Amino acid sequence: MGELKVEVDPAEVGLDPDRLDRIGRHFGRYVDDERLAGWLITVNRRGRLAYVARSGVRDLAAGRPVETDTVWRIYSMSKPITAVAAMILWEEGGFELNDPVATLIPSFADVRVFTGGTDVRNVTVPAAEPMRIWHLLTHTSGLTYGFLRSHPVDGIYRARGYEWAWPPGTDLATACDAWAGMPLLFQPGSEWNYSVSTDVLGRVVEVVSGQRLDEFLADRVFGPLGMTDTAFHTSDAGRLATLYALGGDGQLAEIGAMGAAALTEPSLHSGGGGLVSTAADYDRFTQMLLNRPGSPGGELDGVRLLGPRTVAYMSRNHLPGNQDLELFGRPLYAETPFRGTGFGLGLAVNLDPVGGKVPTSAGELSWGGAASTAFWVDPAEELTASFFTQLMPSNAYPIRSQLRQLVYQAIVD
Repeated sequence: MGELKVEVDPAEVGLDPDRLDRIGRHFGRYVDDERLAGWLITVNRRGRLAYVARSGVRDLAAGRPVETDTVWRIYSMSKPITAVAAMILWEEGGFELNDPVATLIPSFADVRVFTGGTDVRNVTVPAAEPMRIWHLLTHTSGLTYGFLRSHPVDGIYRARGYEWAWPPGTDLATACDAWAGMPLLFQPGSEWNYSVSTDVLGRVVEVVSGQRLDEFLADRVFGPLGMTDTAFHTSDAGRLATLYALGGDGQLAEIGAMGAAALTEPSLHSGGGGLVSTAADYDRFTQMLLNRPGSPGGELDGVRLLGPRTVAYMSRNHLPGNQDLELFGRPLYAETPFRGTGFGLGLAVNLDPVGGKVPTSAGELSWGGAASTAFWVDPAEELTASFFTQLMPSNAYPIRSQLRQLVYQAIVD
């Protein structure tokens, strides 16, 4: 397993140690007030881990503390990993970004778009143009999530067994065929909506590579990067943090069945939300993405997954007209601020720090997970940071904005 320990005196990389300590003190109050069971934070600058802090427990009932090797459900922080896997195959000529999804998954050939009615009785029209691979990478496909509960089509997903999980025994190919048979929320490419797009992208990886998604990720991403604890389940129950929800009384309540899913091999390898990982592993993934002087993006420790120009292209805003998510998206989910934030190929891209009211840099890449995990990569400051906990929903507290606020005030060079 990868080790997680501070590698450099923070002052050597332009971080004030006393100001960094504010991060731990602030989030320590979340544990003191019983808002979180426990958490772990990393800050890496100029390729060296400069700050690691942890507090609380990974399991309230057992009283087990958060350790540096605790395993976390990263949910949608799986998405950038699946996007990288897809772009590895793109670099090899496996597909073009403009290719219709149906060329690889035939059930998407005749998708229809919702225009009115309810989840039981709805009116649809044929898609005006094909759903394309780049639509999957940017969440502009017209697909959705059953758990969003904001549109009649979300109800269709739930009725078919797709909310936070899937019908028993379903694999990725079967799920994609099911989603292809449900109406799209809008014409492909015309809006942004958080969705199962990345799961469909995972199926694209399978079809192009001839491997199951878990096998491809192990061979082409996790193995090369030394991410030894990242997979679609863990057999080490003792290291896995317990999953909690915020109850109606404001108290933490364990989510038993959903949490236990991480302990068994799934039938469906969800590239959009199925991975577990550790802070050490995910730090290595963020370092691979970071484009900094002397270490162009796409490479780590002499192992190159992607070309630097591919990472730079993924890091551009791919929403039409350079719009942000507030203008182009349906602001339904809180993995990122919507104002001042665009979307690249698999990651949110900061367009305007003033709009988002956080002192980050334009060009920052980020995403988060449903259990309040988060990370970002800031090439301008040569900085990455991550936050791990296990609380649903992800917008219960302003953790992500507060973490940025506290990390950036510690930069003093």
